[in-house]
Amino acid sequence: MTPEAENVEAVRPAPVQPYWDWLDAAMFAGLALPSLAVAMLFSWMLKQALPGGGNAALVAMSFQFSWYLVWFAALYFMLKMKYDEPFWRGLAWKAPWPGMGWTLFAGPALAVVIMIAGALMHTPEVDNPIQKLLVGRWPTLLVGLFATTFGPMAEELGFRGFLLPLMMRTFGTAGAVVLCSGLFVGLHGPQYGWSWQHLVLLLMASVVFCLIRIWTGSTAAATLVHATYNLTFFTGYLLQERDRLF
Repeated sequence: MTPEAENVEAVRPAPVQPYWDWLDAAMFAGLALPSLAVAMLFSWMLKQALPGGGNAALVAMSFQFSWYLVWFAALYFMLKMKYDEPFWRGLAWKAPWPGMGWTLFAGPALAVVIMIAGALMHTPEVDNPIQKLLVGRWPTLLVGLFATTFGPMAEELGFRGFLLPLMMRTFGTAGAVVLCSGLFVGLHGPQYGWSWQHLVLLLMASVVFCLIRIWTGSTAAATLVHATYNLTFFTGYLLQERDRLF
């Protein structure tokens, strides 16, 4: 190995070894239902408090936000009480090597590749439940804000921050990428009516998010790529619907 290559290897972050185990993963999965119940109660209370039941997009995004917030707060306290280790550092929420700037371009580039692949596979239009919330300017912007900020952050912390390192320790890198991406596709499958073309595209995107997390050693990097990927599609939607929305 050349001195230059040795210097690169010295700078590149070492793989994060999770301090949690599969029992903790099972407990995290089990916390989903209680967290869901709390979110449902919160969204019901919000709907009752708002005139006319409130806007559907506001209620839906409040439900999704509160579910993720309660679920990850439970994970934080569970790990903190059991291990007393740094939570954010453990989930690799840090600036990546060699920097964050390139992530602003990686997400849009991935979105373009996915769009081309989708066109080549003649991906059909599906009755996406999210689209039913996009009925006006402010509901659309609210959904877009969630889809490009807190949504990607929660998904990357859960899949690439918490599960992927544990899977890598158990199944190796290749097995972990496949398994983690399969779970990611399974989560989003109902949203697209289990269309095989959409499942393939989701799998492609998830594999890239996993590889970025592994290559950089940073869940924050995967989150920024995921967020800018979503932002590219959302921007395209706004451009298509600008006459109706604006």
